[in-house]
Amino acid sequence: MNSKGGVAALTRRNYRLASDTDKPRSTGIVNEKLLSDYLHQVFPSATQAPAVTSLRKSLGFQDLSSHLENLLSEGESPEDSTGPSVEGRLGPQPVVLDHTSGFEGLLFVDDDLLGVIGHSNFSSIRATTCVYKGKWAYEVLISSQGLMQIGWCTLSCRFNQEEGVGDTPDSYAYDGNRVRKWNVTTTNYGKSWAAGDVVSCLLDLDEGTITFCLNGQSLGTAFTNIKTGPGVAYFPAISLSFKESVAFNFGSRPLRYPVEGYLPLQDPPTTDLIKAHKLLGYIKNVLSTSMDIQEDKLLDRDCAVWRLHGDPTVLITLAHIFNHFAPLMCKVYLVEDVLMNFLLGILEGGGSVDEHPLIQQLLDLFWLLMEEHEVNECLKQLMMSLLRAYRFSPIIPDLGFQIHYLRLTTAILRHEKSRKYLLNNVLFDVLRSVVFFYIKTPLRVKEAGLEELIPTTWWPTHFDKEGKDEREPKDESSDERLRRRAYERGCQRLKKRIEVVEELQVQILRLLLNNKDKTTGEPSRYIFLNKFRKFLQENASNRGQHPTALCPPEYMVCFLHRLITAVRSYWDEGTRKSPASLSSEEAYVPPQLFYNGKVDYFDLQRLGGLQSHLKKTLKDDLAGKANIIIDPAEIHSTSMDDLDEDEESGAAQRPFGAAAMGAALARPTWLSSPTLGRANRFLSTAAVSLMTPRRPLSQPEKVKVRTLAVEQRTEEDIEGSLGSDGLLLGRPQEEPDQPIIDKSLLEILDGIVMMYNLSVHQQLGKMVGVADEVHEYAVALKDTEEKIARCPSRRADILDELQKSQKVFAEKLNHLSRRLAWINATIYSKEKMLDVYWLLCVCIRTIEHADNTGSLFAFTPEFFLNVAMNAYSALKNYFSPANSMEELPGYEETLTQLAAILAKHFADPRIVGTDIKDSLMQALASYVCYPQSLRAVERIPEEQRVAMMRNLLAPYEQRPWAQTNWILVRLWRGCGFGYRYTRLPHLLKTKPEDANLPSLQKPCPSLLLQRHMAELLSLDKDMAASFLNSVLNQLNWAFSEFIGMIQEIQQAAERPERNFVDTRQLKVCATCFDLSVSLLRVLEMTVTLVPEIFLDWSRPSAELLLRRLAQLLNQVLNRVTAEKNLFDRVVNLRLPGLESVDHYPILVAVTGILVRILVDGEKQGTSRAASVLLSDPCFQLHSIQHLLGDPGESSGPAAASSGPAVGSLGSSVVPAVPAAVGNSSERKHFSLHAYTDYISEEEKQKVEVMLEFLTEESKQAAASTAPTCEEDLCPICYAHSISAIFKPCSHKSCKACINQHLMNNKDCFFCKATITGVEDYCKPTSS
Repeated sequence: MNSKGGVAALTRRNYRLASDTDKPRSTGIVNEKLLSDYLHQVFPSATQAPAVTSLRKSLGFQDLSSHLENLLSEGESPEDSTGPSVEGRLGPQPVVLDHTSGFEGLLFVDDDLLGVIGHSNFSSIRATTCVYKGKWAYEVLISSQGLMQIGWCTLSCRFNQEEGVGDTPDSYAYDGNRVRKWNVTTTNYGKSWAAGDVVSCLLDLDEGTITFCLNGQSLGTAFTNIKTGPGVAYFPAISLSFKESVAFNFGSRPLRYPVEGYLPLQDPPTTDLIKAHKLLGYIKNVLSTSMDIQEDKLLDRDCAVWRLHGDPTVLITLAHIFNHFAPLMCKVYLVEDVLMNFLLGILEGGGSVDEHPLIQQLLDLFWLLMEEHEVNECLKQLMMSLLRAYRFSPIIPDLGFQIHYLRLTTAILRHEKSRKYLLNNVLFDVLRSVVFFYIKTPLRVKEAGLEELIPTTWWPTHFDKEGKDEREPKDESSDERLRRRAYERGCQRLKKRIEVVEELQVQILRLLLNNKDKTTGEPSRYIFLNKFRKFLQENASNRGQHPTALCPPEYMVCFLHRLITAVRSYWDEGTRKSPASLSSEEAYVPPQLFYNGKVDYFDLQRLGGLQSHLKKTLKDDLAGKANIIIDPAEIHSTSMDDLDEDEESGAAQRPFGAAAMGAALARPTWLSSPTLGRANRFLSTAAVSLMTPRRPLSQPEKVKVRTLAVEQRTEEDIEGSLGSDGLLLGRPQEEPDQPIIDKSLLEILDGIVMMYNLSVHQQLGKMVGVADEVHEYAVALKDTEEKIARCPSRRADILDELQKSQKVFAEKLNHLSRRLAWINATIYSKEKMLDVYWLLCVCIRTIEHADNTGSLFAFTPEFFLNVAMNAYSALKNYFSPANSMEELPGYEETLTQLAAILAKHFADPRIVGTDIKDSLMQALASYVCYPQSLRAVERIPEEQRVAMMRNLLAPYEQRPWAQTNWILVRLWRGCGFGYRYTRLPHLLKTKPEDANLPSLQKPCPSLLLQRHMAELLSLDKDMAASFLNSVLNQLNWAFSEFIGMIQEIQQAAERPERNFVDTRQLKVCATCFDLSVSLLRVLEMTVTLVPEIFLDWSRPSAELLLRRLAQLLNQVLNRVTAEKNLFDRVVNLRLPGLESVDHYPILVAVTGILVRILVDGEKQGTSRAASVLLSDPCFQLHSIQHLLGDPGESSGPAAASSGPAVGSLGSSVVPAVPAAVGNSSERKHFSLHAYTDYISEEEKQKVEVMLEFLTEESKQAAASTAPTCEEDLCPICYAHSISAIFKPCSHKSCKACINQHLMNNKDCFFCKATITGVEDYCKPTSS
């Protein structure tokens, strides 16, 4: 006897010794006659007729072994045991992929040599076995729906990175991505495939045909008269592009969709199969037979109520059966065909999983009577078969297949010992167990039965001017309303069915998160925690370098939602038991987790940089605030040598638990086709080599006091105990001491936030594409219907074409609206929205608590801020219009909290990462574009608002100023001169790419924030001067760059040959133009709010700033308004990419500034401004006159122009001779009069007043200006007289030049001496 897991167990060897040596006693357990009857009932002979009980030979335990062996060998023919090869096939058994010589390109192949992932442009691989006569089949499980060609090829086919299966004469393929068949040429064939489909490849060499089936449905004969005869044999083969993955089934498992008459390439294990079915029959007999010892008779009973009571007769009988049954249950074919189907049969009666305790009893039996390695292998194969079955089952309306397999998975995981074994060794290490939480989206709506479930389809038919759906159209007809409601009812029916599956998935996760199952060692939750952390590490560390190792984002989305539901249910259970503890509604991740070393963040970027750096720089703060002393050994700098040493000593130092799986740990678990994880063969045409092991996942660190490797942590390290805080070690004084029931849930919560950051947000954005497609087709359909209504009756040909289009659009919309119903139920439902909203609130609370810790805020991982910004973006952009963000509980308060975080941290010195700073800035810029979020910014405390404005007004040098400038522009838009537009006038007729872009929102200026800006600039003179100086510098740079680029574009246009302008260059050119316009608008805003900065010359730098402003405005006006100028010619080319470049935005911005300083100000200020403007040598009055144009020549905004051809390399520029030379006089001038919708009458009158005023002033200036001798002119600008002398070097220039120079540099223009002072200079009178 030996003991397993504390249960007394009979191993097979011990049992047989006992039964052979102790025959008389073993039959004395029950009387011999009853035992004999019992054994005959359990082991009936198939060959003998049921003999009369009295004539039947007595059977006891001593004869049972030989009796059982005889029964198992009955009907076994001698050929079965030798297993000759079937005629028509050549090659080894089992059939696998040929990873030694039969491939081309780079590939990853799974350990079982059946799964493959493409790792180069177009890789090909074939199987090891070929066929030359007969009818053969194999199956391919599609894991990704990309470009692949699957079929058959001969040995003579030669493939390369461009040509694969089907591209050579003797190869034939089906491609469900492009829905075509290939054999040198290609034609349409079949249906499109999706991830989770099964393709059957059928080859009939007797008839010379090849057929393909998709999920068991024949797609028709693809090829006939294929080449056959001597020397021709066909191998299964595939070609696949980068990152595509599949798994083959040549017959190592039962074919999912066997076709009558076709044999699998690999023989099924027939003999073992017969034995397994017989033995399973005997087990069923044991379960359904009981002995009544008092009455001395046998009774039939219901299998479902059988219990393992330790009856010796039953146990010894079962031990004999398991002696033969256990070794068979290590074979994948038998587990899938015999055991899995038997267990599924037990659950078929319906009811909850708890109502079927037989599965628990059978698993107890397995652990009792099978060797440990056999149970392990059996459970592993069973879970793999279940996962494969779940993933590759077709979608049917009631999701019956998925529910069936999930119920069995739940039943198995309810068994504590099995659950812990699977968690420890299988679920995350060998399998893609996340698949169990995924609900695939059907690509083919009809096959999924959605037509029956949602018989009536609906899509939006009412759009506003900007093409957005109207949420509640007022003029909806009764027919439309009925259709919409019928569609919504169908969506509800679908949602209820999906919720059944989701509930089962949550049950599975709740089992894995069980922390009360301590009878067999460590509770499941702590095993799950460690595995989950490694799963996150693999997905975080492989981004970019090893994309095939990542968990697909569509799985992550479903896993995230189920995990949130399971965690919150456990959290709330704890709160019910202890009402004083933190509820899940108030959940957050306490800041001490980020620095106390209890949770591994595997070198993820922190807000203050890398953790190793922070531990050095903030060690005193940690000791003072959190009572955490970092072990000095941990602070030593890690050089490259240290890294090398770690690499070598990793295996030696790894803890025991990890050493057992050492080889597996070195490879990514996700290099898998459908289910298997560990892909260790990396195939390359250049050389076949094993994949280089990556660094072990949790690198053991040097001996230290506090930081623990994931595997080394115990329950006490996580939950804490008396005198220990567990995960909450090192609480800073600022952090409230609030009880948290299950500290382990904090770590899972932290992992959920990380998951959202890794790929969930990106996937949420991707799936919105279906809704966008519905919208586009709905707009197209409405447009077509309007054209049909307008079509003249005499044009039947046009009407016919329009009706065809109408039919196509309507069919597509029927399909897409049903698909959208599925996506809305699985991804964008109200419940999922609440999950993302909860996550947003968790991140906001976490950031607020971390912020209170002062300098320790730097330890917070960056992803918390990222998720806060992204989750808000997802709620706003992805879940509408079906679910509105305004309906969320506490929505306005959450918006204000997030606004406070963005306002405070976009310029927080504790945050060092440029990417995260950029993201914060962009988020704030987007936030101020929408009225609701802008009001949230206005609701934050005044002190924080003023601090935000001060940060926005900091000088623009040495920081990403374009974003802050854009924020200031948005606060102004709607107040400036002619600045009330959403889209530029000349772009109105074009359709915007995305009407939801922040830049396309209606103006919503903030007068409150403008007031703060005015107060700051008027009170802090130094800041105002440096801010405006930097704005003017950037404007000078941006406009100069823009002019330089359009010169290059114009030169390309004037060359006689066809030229290409790089699209990137056009984009940069347009960006420089947009920057120039936005900088001009900020200047307009400043001039309007605080005119004294320029016009009150008692301020130290006012005159200088005004002169610089005048200089830049004159340059811009001259460049944009001159006759036959460069700007005109490039605008008239209308190049793609330069759409935003036009006269209106830049001229109106300049006009706004001029009107403010020359018309709207006090008299003293306007005369100063006029004198400075006129004294600038670049000033030209006709530039101002150009703004109003000649009244007779005013034209519409869009100037006539010939559209250029577009080239493949970018934008082709056709010589623009007519525009440049021929018709310049015919072209009508720009004029503000043309933009009546954009510029008010009052604004036009102000421009006319300004023109009159400048005309008058320029006449007076011309009359009073005395000629100046050239020697007296400033040697720098040659525009003004010399008026300043520098100390100590005595060089001279005008005041404007030296003042402008001294703002950025202290060295003399001429001799580079340091200038210590500047004095006024007056020319001495000549004697």
